Amino acid sequence: MPSLRVASYNLRGLKDSAEAAAAVVRAMRPDVLLLQELPRYPGSEYAVSAFARDCDLLWSGRTRLVSGTGLMTALRVTATDSQDRRLRVGLRENPRSYTLTQVRLPGGQRAHVVSVHLSLRAQQRVEHAGTVLSELAADPAFPDDVPLVVGGDLNEGPDGAAWGRFTEALVEVSAEHPTFPAHQPHRHIDAIFARGHRAVTPGDPALLEGMPVREASDHLPVWVDLEI
Repeated sequence: MPSLRVASYNLRGLKDSAEAAAAVVRAMRPDVLLLQELPRYPGSEYAVSAFARDCDLLWSGRTRLVSGTGLMTALRVTATDSQDRRLRVGLRENPRSYTLTQVRLPGGQRAHVVSVHLSLRAQQRVEHAGTVLSELAADPAFPDDVPLVVGGDLNEGPDGAAWGRFTEALVEVSAEHPTFPAHQPHRHIDAIFARGHRAVTPGDPALLEGMPVREASDHLPVWVDLEI
């Protein structure tokens, strides 16, 4: 059965060690890497492109103004151009977005993948989760018969209302373990959800033992192998 490895990682704007973060990504060897907190300063595209090369991945760039979410793909899969979609925030609030694309495995199997980074405000998280799900459901380019994977930093745990919105439509498929902060993780706020897959194997955190996760970011990554 074809397997697709999807990982999600909050990079904290590459303010820590980009070299360490790339080493962590290479250890996971994802087919698709869902990203949050990509740097947004002028000229940051060069830093993100260099990071993608160090990860042995491809980045299609930003497609709508400046987005803090993004994704990268391995050469093993073929991806359509990614889209960055704005989420509504208040005046002078930190911009929010989600990024999506379709990937195709060598055997022709397809999946839609989405990177999200929810707000620090609880009510806004619920609104944004609802927006993402409703826009995907209304988009004819995202039919129900194609597997869907949504991953990212939810800024809340499994008992949160926004988390609940995702589990109403999807299944949490990543391992249930703390992901924040990386130096002493005690909050489970990063996760991957999916539907339409045949089987799933959550990524084993033991894979990253000895890796420079504390130097790479303030979050730990999560990943899964999905049979589609």
